[in-house]
Amino acid sequence: MSRERFAVYLPALLGGGAERSMLNLAIGMAQQNVDVDLVLAAATGPYLKMVPPEVRLVDLKAGRVLSSLPALVRYLREEKPVGVVSALDHANVVALWAWRLAGGQSRIAVCMQNTPTQDATHATSVLGRLTPMAMRFFYPWATGIVGVSQGVVDDFVKMTGIRQKVRVIHNPVITPNLFKRAEEPVEHPWFQPGEPAVLLGVGRLTAQKNFPNLIRAFAEVREQHRCRLMILGEGEDRPALEALIRELGLEAEVSLPGFVQNPYAYMNRAAMFVLSSDWEGLPTVLIEALALGTPVVATDCPSGPMEILQGGKLGRLVPMKNASALAQAIVATLSEPPKPVSEEAYRGYTQPVVVDQYLRLLRGN
Repeated sequence: MSRERFAVYLPALLGGGAERSMLNLAIGMAQQNVDVDLVLAAATGPYLKMVPPEVRLVDLKAGRVLSSLPALVRYLREEKPVGVVSALDHANVVALWAWRLAGGQSRIAVCMQNTPTQDATHATSVLGRLTPMAMRFFYPWATGIVGVSQGVVDDFVKMTGIRQKVRVIHNPVITPNLFKRAEEPVEHPWFQPGEPAVLLGVGRLTAQKNFPNLIRAFAEVREQHRCRLMILGEGEDRPALEALIRELGLEAEVSLPGFVQNPYAYMNRAAMFVLSSDWEGLPTVLIEALALGTPVVATDCPSGPMEILQGGKLGRLVPMKNASALAQAIVATLSEPPKPVSEEAYRGYTQPVVVDQYLRLLRGN
């Protein structure tokens, strides 16, 4: 008897939390005695080298997500997976079209990684601004419509009026490998003994993450505390961030090392993790920092931080776009001993729990 086959479809394996979470999902599924295909519109991105042998990589060799449609239809017809998970909104629409054209025999779940209204509001393309309309028309085709947080689901329901088939399934953020990799060495000189405390931000250098707000907050913090700021990630806002760092005279105290394969080792050694985003879906890095016992401060953005930090019990929440409020929360957190976090606080984000929820959905249990 042949084993069940499942597929996870993504545009690529770029260095974002959504891609890392879907890779964790594919790996977790493969550990449950099923066959798993990671189907990419284009096999590019820094996470490619993290795909293990037990997950089959299927490269559709498409220049854009939309142009992967014919190849995705062929894949579905030939491989006939029991279930398909798609993530990222434009990819979700293409996956649903392919699924329908292939005969719609498998079960398909579309996963929303960000609050839809925020994504549409900040979209730079016509296609992005039309995504809410596409959601209303095509998402009801899906077997399941998944939001990674309650905030994402509430936003989607309010925007579309669609309530059926909608559910919350968190991202599989916490894996056994996370804790192993957190113990790996960090060569950066800032983490040597006797060096000042390091505040850490992690994410793509884009408007969504609002790192200028974090840099301005740090400029206030350094007047009261001897510390440094490091932001891991790469993106189109690098030139503007570097200009701001120069303007504030912080070149010696703020570092932008770019994308790193193992941010967990940095998190594990940082004095604090700071999330400065203006919008999110379920900020992966905030959960990772929490699980590693790193003190956290976050903006109360839509959506995720309020849920993850249990209304502020597990870390301070501050208003968005307010550098002084962020600075005050950082100073207050630096001034107190770290609070231990129980495993129960992040159990819902662990790989086995989330994989089980997806497999139940895709099997119709």
